[in-house]
Amino acid sequence: MAKTSSQTTDSSVPQKSRRDFIVVASYAMGAIGAGAVAWPLIDQMNPAADTLALASIEVDVSKIEEGQSITLKWRGKPVFIRHRTADEISRADSVTLDELRDPQTDAERAEKPEYLVLLGVCTHLGCVPLGQKVGEVKGEYDGWFCPCHGSHYDTSGRIRKGPAPLNLEIPPYSFVSDQVVKIG
Repeated sequence: MAKTSSQTTDSSVPQKSRRDFIVVASYAMGAIGAGAVAWPLIDQMNPAADTLALASIEVDVSKIEEGQSITLKWRGKPVFIRHRTADEISRADSVTLDELRDPQTDAERAEKPEYLVLLGVCTHLGCVPLGQKVGEVKGEYDGWFCPCHGSHYDTSGRIRKGPAPLNLEIPPYSFVSDQVVKIG
């Protein structure tokens, strides 16, 4: 007996739908397998726990005497915190913006005028400027001095002389209380 066209079509329909299912199932399993391989690779790019611990620090600034500076480390960079004297604050306020290469007022740079928080990294080539310790050279403007190429910063950390193009960077910080500053 010869097969009719309806018999051929009927027998091929179940084969075709079964093949489609196998193809879709194979692609789905392949996608799940790729995800299972990719997840650990992507997850390992997250910062380590010790790095996250350095994301922010809190510092009690009440122990810093007026005119004294401290240096601490945040995200692997030195941070300068200076308890400025009234004279340093008035000198920083008296500078006109026309005199500055990177114009910023002292009020823009210090949330509380008596405490200045800076990243201690020269904006020229990334050196650590002098001026934190007693007896170190503070430069012509009584702030910080980078001896590598002669950049002079004032009492607000603004570039005044030398090759550095920008002021010393201000890290993100806020005062949690009157005496505690949170950096980061």
